[in-house]
Amino acid sequence: MTILITGGAGFIGSNFIVYFLKQHPLVKIINIDKLTYAGELSNLNEVKNNDNYKFIEGDICDRSLIERLFKKYNFTGVIHFAAESHVDNSIKTPNEFINTNVLGTFNLIDVAKIHWMASPNEIRKGYEASRFHHISTDEVYGSLGDIGLFTEETAYAPNSPYSASKASSDFIVRSYFHTYGMNVVTTNCSNNYGPKQHNEKLIPTIIRKALKGKSIPIYGKGNNIRDWLYVKDHCKGIDLVFNKGVSGETYNIGGDNERDNLYIANVICDLLDKELPKDKSYKDQITFVKDRPGHDYRYAIDATKIEKQLGWKAEENFETGIRKTIDWYIKKYRE
Repeated sequence: MTILITGGAGFIGSNFIVYFLKQHPLVKIINIDKLTYAGELSNLNEVKNNDNYKFIEGDICDRSLIERLFKKYNFTGVIHFAAESHVDNSIKTPNEFINTNVLGTFNLIDVAKIHWMASPNEIRKGYEASRFHHISTDEVYGSLGDIGLFTEETAYAPNSPYSASKASSDFIVRSYFHTYGMNVVTTNCSNNYGPKQHNEKLIPTIIRKALKGKSIPIYGKGNNIRDWLYVKDHCKGIDLVFNKGVSGETYNIGGDNERDNLYIANVICDLLDKELPKDKSYKDQITFVKDRPGHDYRYAIDATKIEKQLGWKAEENFETGIRKTIDWYIKKYRE
């Protein structure tokens, strides 16, 4: 079995490839990544010499490339991570998000459909188990108030160009199941954290700024709440859904770890005060900056479906996961 993984040099994709190759040593992986600023090949140092792994630099918007790869490697699975994902960047340059997240997803699933299916609801012989797994986000659901959780039945209400582009890609994947009978699954995850995340994201930013003695920027009053999911727990959930999920279904993967941004900054500073003490607390570096336009107040996922149907459970809570995360970044930023 050979599967195509897109965006595998990014944060979640690279963690997943390392995890998946250990769990499935007989599966071959072709990883295509455009290597934008968010892609980092060193994230894959653990597997670069693995005989079942191959990296190809390329753009999922290049349809002819995707067609050539399907012809050459005869993929029977796609796990689609590749996406522009930073909300701030989507506010500045929304066109890049529409191109990669919408057009790129369409190219992938349409080429896969042509390769695997003879006609609507008629699968080519030998491709009966072929599956397209689309990785999405809880941001497609919009923003919550003080109570409530996102479920798989929550109506979509994206509020940023990023989340709107991901919602569009979710609907494209959904349509290929309902129109063509294609074997697809979608997972919508909450905020991931852990090793290999790009510097621009909240938790790496807090750690990096703290260690450099610079101001730690927190939007608004720091009361925006996210459900935090340790990346390895997410990888386990993706593996389960790809292999055991029901075709056409969506599964929400969340950590059940709601924390506001100021709490996160304070916890990180407390841990750094213990691990790398200095004359003043790292908390003195916390500063509040102008809030992001259209900043969603709260996200929180109900992961009951994947827990009950597939037996998934997050192993890390925020306090255990953040310790592992800080240790990794201390090594990175002090090298």
